[in-house]
Amino acid sequence: MAEIIQKDGTWTFDGDAVRIVPGRDKGVGLLRQTLGEVVVPLRALAGVSHEPGRRAGRLRLRLRDGADPLLQVTGGRLPEASDPYRLTVDADRTGVAEYFVDEVRNALLLDQVDPGPADAYLLPGPAVPITVAAGDGTVAFDGDRVALDWNWTTEEAKCSGGPREFRIADLRAVEWSPSKGLDNGWIRFTLAGAPAAPAPKYDPYTVELFGFKKDPLMALVASAVAVRMPHPRGAAAPAEPAPALPKPPVPELAASAPEPAAPEDHDALLRRLRELGDLHQGGILTAEEFAAAKQAVLRRF
Repeated sequence: MAEIIQKDGTWTFDGDAVRIVPGRDKGVGLLRQTLGEVVVPLRALAGVSHEPGRRAGRLRLRLRDGADPLLQVTGGRLPEASDPYRLTVDADRTGVAEYFVDEVRNALLLDQVDPGPADAYLLPGPAVPITVAAGDGTVAFDGDRVALDWNWTTEEAKCSGGPREFRIADLRAVEWSPSKGLDNGWIRFTLAGAPAAPAPKYDPYTVELFGFKKDPLMALVASAVAVRMPHPRGAAAPAEPAPALPKPPVPELAASAPEPAAPEDHDALLRRLRELGDLHQGGILTAEEFAAAKQAVLRRF
């Protein structure tokens, strides 16, 4: 087991999962504190790295694209203080951080974990029920129903229809965007069959965010909803199967292969061996055909 304890939090790896417990340091954002402990299964990881620094370094987990609903809805736009997969490491703990990285990387290699995109969520997302008040409204989600309520900052055109409530089965999409500069952020719920949405300020299915402390918590609501909706890749229509290619002619057997009149270039023969290996791996050559063709090439060295 590998473990590293820092002011930012504690990371533990037991060979099957990385357990992340946020710290209480002032640099730990409200989102991380609210989210609490996160358990990342090994099969959800694409990689891990340690970035050393003069005063402090950083440990970073890289998750497979589509494995975590929080990363799916935030799209890399979380501020560092809110990122649960980043850990600040003191300079005197560099050796521990590098050992942690080695342990995780070795496990990924031994288990032959596919680092490519996932077609299903591998993390459960935030616990429900969850309620967050930020910007011009409050969002409550119990795992099935989403309720929106408004406050005194809400535009009349938005709040005139009163609170909104809908089931997750009626949703087509949930989106989150952070405040940036002078531009407000938002969390938007798009219902199936709904027309194009107006600006967040006027949309009765969007909470506008003004850039205050609790704004990132709306990303937790968005991910709690997203994990209960069809996965973006799992919901995609299956691609049409590619037409079968004609089987190339099988190389001559060793017994019938004529001896070359002169020695052939070794690099060319090595390339031929690699080509035969690719044909075998692709299922075009049987094991017997591959063995015979390989012997034929080896006789030419």
